[in-house]
Amino acid sequence: MLSVRPKIKELVFQLYGRVLHPELFEIHESRTISRGDYEATVQITSAGHVVKWRYKGLTLTEVATSAHQPLPQKRRLISYRLKGERSDSLECRGGVSYQMGFQLEPVDPELFWTFQDELCRDGERRGMLHRFDSSGRIALGALSYINVETRSRSLLVQAFHTFPDDYAIVKSQSLFELA
Repeated sequence: MLSVRPKIKELVFQLYGRVLHPELFEIHESRTISRGDYEATVQITSAGHVVKWRYKGLTLTEVATSAHQPLPQKRRLISYRLKGERSDSLECRGGVSYQMGFQLEPVDPELFWTFQDELCRDGERRGMLHRFDSSGRIALGALSYINVETRSRSLLVQAFHTFPDDYAIVKSQSLFELA
């Protein structure tokens, strides 16, 4: 199965107050983490990532995906086109807070390939890494790298998604935190 990324202009970043069906996504890597009173599942998908975070009956699901992906409207809490730079936060019941920030950064080709090479090396040592097939225009495919830091009261997710056809990098950081 070919594993190529969608175009940058098609990307969205969303947060839901519910579980999304896993069948909605083509999942390449997955990791489940239990720490303190919360549990999280972090997944690299064909278009970006999905983070499902649960704490005492509360579920938050963060999605970086294609705008063409058919996702529900119900209980969508945050939705942005993935362009430029953006940050937001949300206070939830039970003293739970969510903070996010993302940046779409076009870079010159030399810097792009250096950054992608560094991600590759980091991914071999820690975190989650997936290498995508080439789109055909550029010999090397895209990468997704996710680093997760856990504490008993918080989960920090740093995601990097590269787009070789556009020489662009999407960087996001999300913090799920208990009071």
